[in-house]
Amino acid sequence: MAKIAKARAMRKAMSPPEARLWLALRDLRKQGFHFRRQHPLLGYYLDFVCLGRGLVVEVDGGSHEGRGDWDRRRDAALAQFGLKTLRIEASDVRDRLPDVVDFILRELTAAAPTRPLRGHPPRDGEGD
Repeated sequence: MAKIAKARAMRKAMSPPEARLWLALRDLRKQGFHFRRQHPLLGYYLDFVCLGRGLVVEVDGGSHEGRGDWDRRRDAALAQFGLKTLRIEASDVRDRLPDVVDFILRELTAAAPTRPLRGHPPRDGEGD
């Protein structure tokens, strides 16, 4: 339960670029892309994730300075889980939001849909 409480607190304390991008990502629901924000996964809190397409979007601002090695290890762990991470500079969100959203939309469209987390498994099973 502590993870959920921390995620809720992080949602309330988003940076201005994160809050701005969140509003833009919510509009992508009309096109069938559902994002979660500050989603806990594998011991990390993902800024934004579209589980339906296996895409993580991280807004890198001042808090990420000097954390390159940590970010690379985190991205590698997420990749092993089947998630692709896009790192977006906070200044790009601030200054070029339409371009950022277009880039994310292209990545979403190019990504293969993942199996939904809920619902029935596929009818055709594996094996003989």
